[in-house]
Amino acid sequence: MIYSMTGYAARTLDLECGALSIELKSVNSRYLDFQFRVCEELRVTEPALRELFGARLARGKLECRLGFSAAAARAQQTALNADLLQRLRTLEAQVRSQLPDAAPLTVSDVLRWPGMFGDESLDSEKLVAAALALAKEALDDFTASRAREGGKLAAMILDRVERMRERVRDVEPRIPTAQAAFQEKLKQRLAEALGSADDERIRQEVAVFAVRIDVAEELARLSTHLDEVERVLKAGGACGKRLDFLMQELNREANTLGSKSVVAEISQTAMDLKLLIEQMREQIQNLE
Repeated sequence: MIYSMTGYAARTLDLECGALSIELKSVNSRYLDFQFRVCEELRVTEPALRELFGARLARGKLECRLGFSAAAARAQQTALNADLLQRLRTLEAQVRSQLPDAAPLTVSDVLRWPGMFGDESLDSEKLVAAALALAKEALDDFTASRAREGGKLAAMILDRVERMRERVRDVEPRIPTAQAAFQEKLKQRLAEALGSADDERIRQEVAVFAVRIDVAEELARLSTHLDEVERVLKAGGACGKRLDFLMQELNREANTLGSKSVVAEISQTAMDLKLLIEQMREQIQNLE
Protein backbone atom coordinates (compact mmCIF):
# COMPACT_ATOMS: atom_id res chain seq x y z
CA MET A 1 0.00 0.00 0.00
CA ILE A 2 1.23 3.47 -0.93
CA TYR A 3 0.32 6.29 1.46
CA SER A 4 0.11 9.99 0.86
CA MET A 5 1.33 12.29 3.62
CA THR A 6 -1.81 14.42 3.31
CA GLY A 7 -5.05 13.18 4.83
CA TYR A 8 -8.06 14.11 6.91
CA ALA A 9 -10.50 12.40 9.28
CA ALA A 10 -12.99 13.51 11.93
CA ARG A 11 -15.08 11.55 14.43
CA THR A 12 -17.51 12.34 17.25
CA LEU A 13 -18.89 10.21 20.10
CA ASP A 14 -21.85 11.01 22.32
CA LEU A 15 -21.54 9.94 25.96
CA GLU A 16 -23.85 10.33 28.92
CA CYS A 17 -21.57 12.97 30.36
CA GLY A 18 -20.99 14.84 27.10
CA ALA A 19 -19.59 14.60 23.58
CA LEU A 20 -16.09 13.75 22.39
CA SER A 21 -14.74 15.02 19.07
CA ILE A 22 -11.46 14.39 17.28
CA GLU A 23 -10.03 15.80 14.06
CA LEU A 24 -6.89 14.58 12.30
CA LYS A 25 -5.25 16.32 9.36
CA SER A 26 -1.75 16.19 7.94
CA VAL A 27 0.47 17.72 5.29
CA ASN A 28 3.78 16.60 3.84
CA SER A 29 6.91 16.91 5.93
CA ARG A 30 10.44 15.59 5.78
CA TYR A 31 10.00 13.86 9.14
CA LEU A 32 7.16 12.72 11.40
CA ASP A 33 5.91 15.69 13.39
CA PHE A 34 2.94 15.94 15.79
CA GLN A 35 0.93 18.95 16.88
CA PHE A 36 -1.71 18.37 19.57
CA ARG A 37 -4.59 20.61 20.58
CA VAL A 38 -6.21 18.72 23.47
CA CYS A 39 -8.76 20.00 25.98
CA GLU A 40 -7.82 20.11 29.66
CA GLU A 41 -10.03 17.15 30.60
CA LEU A 42 -8.06 14.90 28.20
CA ARG A 43 -4.57 16.35 28.48
CA VAL A 44 -3.33 13.06 29.97
CA THR A 45 -4.08 11.25 26.69
CA GLU A 46 -1.35 13.03 24.72
CA PRO A 47 1.46 10.48 25.37
CA ALA A 48 -0.85 7.58 24.45
CA LEU A 49 -1.99 9.43 21.31
CA ARG A 50 1.61 10.10 20.31
CA GLU A 51 2.42 6.39 20.69
CA LEU A 52 -0.72 5.35 18.78
CA PHE A 53 -0.03 7.64 15.81
CA GLY A 54 3.71 6.91 15.77
CA ALA A 55 3.04 3.19 15.35
CA ARG A 56 1.01 3.77 12.17
CA LEU A 57 2.68 6.77 10.50
CA ALA A 58 6.20 7.22 9.15
CA ARG A 59 6.31 10.78 7.76
CA GLY A 60 4.14 13.87 7.69
CA LYS A 61 3.09 16.77 9.89
CA LEU A 62 -0.01 15.62 11.80
CA GLU A 63 -2.34 17.97 13.66
CA CYS A 64 -4.68 16.35 16.20
CA ARG A 65 -7.58 18.24 17.80
CA LEU A 66 -9.31 16.42 20.65
CA GLY A 67 -12.17 18.10 22.50
CA PHE A 68 -14.89 17.37 25.05
CA SER A 69 -18.20 19.19 25.56
CA ALA A 70 -20.13 18.52 28.75
CA ALA A 71 -23.73 17.40 28.34
CA ALA A 72 -26.25 20.24 28.28
CA ALA A 73 -28.18 18.70 31.18
CA ARG A 74 -25.05 18.84 33.33
CA ALA A 75 -24.13 22.33 32.27
CA GLN A 76 -27.64 23.72 32.85
CA GLN A 77 -28.57 21.83 36.01
CA THR A 78 -30.32 24.22 38.44
CA ALA A 79 -31.42 21.98 41.35
CA LEU A 80 -29.35 22.73 44.44
CA ASN A 81 -27.76 20.01 46.55
CA ALA A 82 -29.94 20.34 49.68
CA ASP A 83 -27.69 18.21 51.88
CA LEU A 84 -24.62 20.22 50.97
CA LEU A 85 -26.50 23.47 51.50
CA GLN A 86 -27.49 22.35 55.01
CA ARG A 87 -23.91 21.38 55.85
CA LEU A 88 -22.67 24.76 54.71
CA ARG A 89 -25.24 26.47 56.92
CA THR A 90 -24.13 24.42 59.93
CA LEU A 91 -20.45 25.05 59.24
CA GLU A 92 -21.02 28.76 58.80
CA ALA A 93 -22.82 28.93 62.13
CA GLN A 94 -19.97 27.11 63.87
CA VAL A 95 -17.37 29.43 62.36
CA ARG A 96 -19.29 32.59 63.20
CA SER A 97 -19.75 31.40 66.79
CA GLN A 98 -15.97 31.37 67.13
CA LEU A 99 -15.27 34.29 64.79
CA PRO A 100 -18.18 36.75 65.04
CA ASP A 101 -16.48 39.22 62.71
CA ALA A 102 -16.05 36.68 59.89
CA ALA A 103 -17.82 37.65 56.65
CA PRO A 104 -20.91 35.55 55.92
CA LEU A 105 -21.16 33.38 52.82
CA THR A 106 -22.67 35.17 49.86
CA VAL A 107 -25.09 33.69 47.34
CA SER A 108 -22.28 33.74 44.77
CA ASP A 109 -20.03 31.78 47.13
CA VAL A 110 -22.71 29.16 47.66
CA LEU A 111 -23.50 28.75 43.96
CA ARG A 112 -19.82 28.31 43.08
CA TRP A 113 -19.29 25.72 45.81
CA PRO A 114 -18.13 22.38 44.27
CA GLY A 115 -20.97 19.88 44.11
CA MET A 116 -23.71 22.43 44.82
CA PHE A 117 -25.58 21.33 41.67
CA GLY A 118 -25.13 17.61 42.30
CA ASP A 119 -22.26 15.30 41.40
CA GLU A 120 -20.33 17.27 38.77
CA SER A 121 -17.28 15.04 38.77
CA LEU A 122 -16.34 13.13 35.64
CA ASP A 123 -15.19 9.54 35.51
CA SER A 124 -11.75 10.37 34.11
CA GLU A 125 -10.74 6.77 33.42
CA LYS A 126 -13.85 6.07 31.34
CA LEU A 127 -13.52 9.39 29.51
CA VAL A 128 -9.86 8.74 28.63
CA ALA A 129 -10.64 5.19 27.48
CA ALA A 130 -13.47 6.46 25.27
CA ALA A 131 -11.22 9.17 23.83
CA LEU A 132 -8.49 6.67 22.91
CA ALA A 133 -11.02 4.31 21.33
CA LEU A 134 -12.38 7.22 19.29
CA ALA A 135 -8.82 8.16 18.27
CA LYS A 136 -8.22 4.63 16.97
CA GLU A 137 -11.37 4.81 14.83
CA ALA A 138 -10.37 8.22 13.49
CA LEU A 139 -6.87 6.92 12.75
CA ASP A 140 -8.36 4.07 10.71
CA ASP A 141 -10.36 6.59 8.66
CA PHE A 142 -7.33 8.84 8.38
CA THR A 143 -5.09 5.99 7.18
CA ALA A 144 -7.72 4.93 4.64
CA SER A 145 -7.90 8.48 3.23
CA ARG A 146 -4.10 8.60 2.93
CA ALA A 147 -4.14 5.22 1.19
CA ARG A 148 -6.76 6.37 -1.33
CA GLU A 149 -4.76 9.46 -2.20
CA GLY A 150 -1.54 7.45 -2.25
CA GLY A 151 -3.09 5.04 -4.75
CA LYS A 152 -4.01 7.93 -7.04
CA LEU A 153 -0.50 9.37 -6.80
CA ALA A 154 1.04 5.97 -7.57
CA ALA A 155 -1.20 5.60 -10.64
CA MET A 156 -0.13 9.04 -11.87
CA ILE A 157 3.55 8.22 -11.39
CA LEU A 158 3.21 4.90 -13.23
CA ASP A 159 1.47 6.72 -16.09
CA ARG A 160 4.43 9.11 -16.37
CA VAL A 161 6.82 6.14 -16.28
CA GLU A 162 5.03 4.56 -19.23
CA ARG A 163 5.05 7.85 -21.14
CA MET A 164 8.81 8.09 -20.59
CA ARG A 165 9.26 4.57 -21.91
CA GLU A 166 7.20 5.47 -24.98
CA ARG A 167 9.37 8.52 -25.70
CA VAL A 168 12.52 6.37 -25.41
CA ARG A 169 11.03 3.62 -27.61
CA ASP A 170 10.05 6.15 -30.25
CA VAL A 171 13.44 7.82 -30.51
CA GLU A 172 15.82 4.92 -29.83
CA PRO A 173 15.57 3.21 -33.27
CA ARG A 174 16.24 6.51 -35.05
CA ILE A 175 19.29 7.50 -33.02
CA PRO A 176 21.91 5.47 -34.98
CA THR A 177 20.70 6.82 -38.35
CA ALA A 178 20.57 10.39 -37.05
CA GLN A 179 24.04 10.13 -35.52
CA ALA A 180 25.48 8.50 -38.68
CA ALA A 181 24.11 11.33 -40.80
CA PHE A 182 25.60 13.86 -38.43
CA GLN A 183 28.97 12.09 -38.47
CA GLU A 184 29.00 12.12 -42.26
CA LYS A 185 28.26 15.81 -42.25
CA LEU A 186 31.01 16.32 -39.66
CA LYS A 187 33.44 14.33 -41.79
CA GLN A 188 32.79 16.57 -44.77
CA ARG A 189 33.27 19.71 -42.69
CA LEU A 190 36.51 18.37 -41.22
CA ALA A 191 37.78 17.53 -44.68
CA GLU A 192 37.03 21.05 -45.82
CA ALA A 193 38.59 22.59 -42.72
CA LEU A 194 41.71 20.44 -42.53
CA GLY A 195 42.31 20.52 -46.24
CA SER A 196 45.40 18.39 -46.78
CA ALA A 197 44.83 16.08 -43.79
CA ASP A 198 44.60 12.42 -44.70
CA ASP A 199 41.47 10.34 -44.38
CA GLU A 200 42.85 8.40 -41.39
CA ARG A 201 43.15 11.56 -39.31
CA ILE A 202 39.59 12.53 -40.20
CA ARG A 203 38.30 9.07 -39.33
CA GLN A 204 40.01 9.25 -35.94
CA GLU A 205 38.44 12.61 -35.15
CA VAL A 206 35.01 11.37 -36.20
CA ALA A 207 35.46 8.17 -34.13
CA VAL A 208 36.38 10.17 -31.03
CA PHE A 209 33.36 12.38 -31.51
CA ALA A 210 31.12 9.36 -32.08
CA VAL A 211 32.08 8.01 -28.63
CA ARG A 212 31.26 11.33 -27.04
CA ILE A 213 27.77 11.47 -28.53
CA ASP A 214 26.88 7.83 -27.90
CA VAL A 215 23.75 7.76 -25.69
CA ALA A 216 23.21 4.01 -25.44
CA GLU A 217 24.48 3.95 -21.86
CA GLU A 218 22.16 6.77 -20.78
CA LEU A 219 19.15 5.08 -22.36
CA ALA A 220 20.00 1.81 -20.62
CA ARG A 221 20.29 3.52 -17.22
CA LEU A 222 17.02 5.36 -17.83
CA SER A 223 15.31 2.03 -18.41
CA THR A 224 16.89 0.55 -15.28
CA HIS A 225 15.79 3.46 -13.11
CA LEU A 226 12.24 3.27 -14.47
CA ASP A 227 12.17 -0.44 -13.64
CA GLU A 228 13.21 0.42 -10.09
CA VAL A 229 10.47 3.07 -9.78
CA GLU A 230 7.88 0.47 -10.73
CA ARG A 231 9.37 -2.08 -8.32
CA VAL A 232 9.33 0.37 -5.40
CA LEU A 233 5.72 1.37 -6.07
CA LYS A 234 4.61 -2.25 -6.24
CA ALA A 235 6.46 -3.05 -3.00
CA GLY A 236 4.52 -0.26 -1.23
CA GLY A 237 5.20 1.07 2.24
CA ALA A 238 7.13 4.25 3.04
CA CYS A 239 8.81 4.81 -0.31
CA GLY A 240 8.85 8.60 -0.75
CA LYS A 241 12.55 9.10 0.04
CA ARG A 242 13.61 6.23 -2.22
CA LEU A 243 11.52 7.54 -5.11
CA ASP A 244 12.86 11.05 -4.61
CA PHE A 245 16.40 9.69 -4.97
CA LEU A 246 15.41 7.85 -8.17
CA MET A 247 14.02 11.11 -9.58
CA GLN A 248 17.45 12.67 -9.09
CA GLU A 249 19.07 9.80 -10.99
CA LEU A 250 16.53 9.97 -13.80
CA ASN A 251 17.06 13.70 -14.09
CA ARG A 252 20.82 13.17 -14.25
CA GLU A 253 20.46 10.76 -17.18
CA ALA A 254 18.02 13.06 -18.99
CA ASN A 255 20.48 15.97 -18.62
CA THR A 256 23.33 13.86 -19.97
CA LEU A 257 21.17 12.72 -22.87
CA GLY A 258 20.45 16.34 -23.73
CA SER A 259 24.09 17.38 -23.45
CA LYS A 260 25.17 14.59 -25.84
CA SER A 261 22.46 15.35 -28.35
CA VAL A 262 23.54 16.33 -31.84
CA VAL A 263 20.09 16.29 -33.41
CA ALA A 264 16.91 18.15 -32.52
CA GLU A 265 14.94 14.94 -32.07
CA ILE A 266 17.12 13.71 -29.21
CA SER A 267 17.15 17.17 -27.63
CA GLN A 268 13.34 17.27 -27.70
CA THR A 269 13.17 13.80 -26.16
CA ALA A 270 15.48 14.91 -23.34
CA MET A 271 13.25 17.93 -22.67
CA ASP A 272 10.12 15.76 -22.65
CA LEU A 273 11.75 13.34 -20.21
CA LYS A 274 12.76 16.14 -17.85
CA LEU A 275 9.21 17.51 -17.88
CA LEU A 276 7.76 14.08 -17.00
CA ILE A 277 10.37 13.60 -14.26
CA GLU A 278 9.47 16.96 -12.72
CA GLN A 279 5.79 16.04 -12.75
CA MET A 280 6.61 12.84 -10.88
CA ARG A 281 8.89 14.63 -8.44
CA GLU A 282 6.15 17.08 -7.46
CA GLN A 283 3.79 14.25 -6.56
CA ILE A 284 6.42 12.14 -4.85
CA GLN A 285 6.95 14.99 -2.37
CA ASN A 286 3.52 14.02 -0.97
CA LEU A 287 4.27 10.31 -0.54
CA GLU A 288 5.12 8.87 2.86
